Amino acid sequence: MSGTRLAARALAFGYGSQVVGRDVDIDVRAGEIFCLLGPNGSGKTTLFKTLLGLLPAQAGEVFIGGTPLARLARREIARRLAYVPQAHTAHFPFRVVDMVVMGRTARLGPFAAPTAEDRRRAHEALALLGIAHLAERNYTRISGGQRQLALLARALVQDAPAVIMDEPTASLDFGNQVTVLSQVKRLAARGLAVLLSTHDPDQAFSIATRVALLGAGRLIDQGAPLAVLTADRLKSVYGIDVTIDRLAGGQTVCAPLYRF
Repeated sequence: MSGTRLAARALAFGYGSQVVGRDVDIDVRAGEIFCLLGPNGSGKTTLFKTLLGLLPAQAGEVFIGGTPLARLARREIARRLAYVPQAHTAHFPFRVVDMVVMGRTARLGPFAAPTAEDRRRAHEALALLGIAHLAERNYTRISGGQRQLALLARALVQDAPAVIMDEPTASLDFGNQVTVLSQVKRLAARGLAVLLSTHDPDQAFSIATRVALLGAGRLIDQGAPLAVLTADRLKSVYGIDVTIDRLAGGQTVCAPLYRF
């Protein structure tokens, strides 16, 4: 697994005795963006929670940097693997900058307080994502899209070599989707391993190094985007007819064939 930051071998996952998925093998390597696609209920979020150690594997094993996840303490997992959730419900009126600084927690000793450098890093991440003006705002009073950008900033300051993102653009407008995806590409260019779920094949065509299709808890196929995301395969997973086209500028796009 040389160069692999995150891997699963023969992984089965679910809740208690309920099996959601099984026989999953993936490798997410340094410097690549691995996109996971699949319909609602296919098991993407449950798989991610298992890869993060939030749920125990029902069978098989997860590895972070070549080390079995089961051997790592929570603090060590946080130093190696960051997480951007699909959505985050705000309950406490923290300032936005304080939410971002929380990403530095895994780097602090017991009972240690964030340093001036930690706060500088938080402000830097907010500026990078174009939301520096929100730093002093109440986190509970910004939009869902703005919260998603703040969560990405929190993952950035965590300094983990791998990051899992569960539909990070789901609540964002078009402009902010482009901002987030551009930042994801920069992360991979810096050597991070990025595992990202999306419902949008166009996003996978745009940024992914490799993709995987998950259906009913099993990996249907994985590999290069153009090889995996074919019209026939997308129809088999999502139940709709689509066309895959190459634009003059070289961008590949997926469009539904509407039937009226």
